Amino acid sequence: MGGGWRRVKRIGAAAFRPVRGRDLSLHAAAITFYGAIAVVPVALLAIWLTTLVAGAERVRRLTSYAVRTLPTEIGAPRAMAALVEAGVELTPLLALASLLPASLYGEGLRRAFVSVAAPRTDESLVGWRGRLLLLPLLAPAPALLLSILLALPTTTGLVRQGGWLGALGVVLSFLGVWLVLTPVLLWVFRVVGPASPDWLSALAVGSFTAANLSGFLHGFVLFASLPIDLGAPFGGFDEIGAGVAVLLWLYLFHVIVLAGYSATLALSRWRTHRTHPTPEAR
Repeated sequence: MGGGWRRVKRIGAAAFRPVRGRDLSLHAAAITFYGAIAVVPVALLAIWLTTLVAGAERVRRLTSYAVRTLPTEIGAPRAMAALVEAGVELTPLLALASLLPASLYGEGLRRAFVSVAAPRTDESLVGWRGRLLLLPLLAPAPALLLSILLALPTTTGLVRQGGWLGALGVVLSFLGVWLVLTPVLLWVFRVVGPASPDWLSALAVGSFTAANLSGFLHGFVLFASLPIDLGAPFGGFDEIGAGVAVLLWLYLFHVIVLAGYSATLALSRWRTHRTHPTPEAR
């Protein structure tokens, strides 16, 4: 038992070695700043591209299942319905205008990843590299979003029934989000990040990170359904409290992403040293 615990501690220490001596919280907060700017434009572009593929009425019908299932305590259904409608009605000109703020997310990720991957930040055009490398993810966005939307009638129907069927609906929803996030994180860790870990390491840790993020997102839905007065610390302004709560969860989301990237780098370096040992290690 003691040997197993020491092995777990050694693996954990190795996974977080790339972020040792760096302020992980500060970098996660920086990504959250960029993400807060980019999250709505990214969602609008994804919905708009999906509408071009599947049609406006189908997108409205499929997203309505999620809108009806979301908790009403912080106004999530109303916000989601407005977001979907804005995405469906987006014009090509407005879509083009959304590209700039949407790409800021790639800049935030790249800047944070550079600080984790290298002892010093000497890469030129860090922001523009991150922006351009993130944009290809818009291409598979319709397929990824549609895969979730097509499963919504089944998962939401099971959740409404409660009991074991409701638990099954949550499990299926978790698996669906996990499978969708895995290729996204694979691209982010392998391409958007500057260190370019090997594909197998990026896939293994990216999939594990995606599973954690899927559970985290479902936890946020549960949190939003709790009868908590979010406006109490802000003089009764519920909208401000809800906005701060979303930003807090977005911050924790990026802590998990940075930890996953750190573990990916550690695994990739370990695999490289194992495959091509240095002369001192032979």
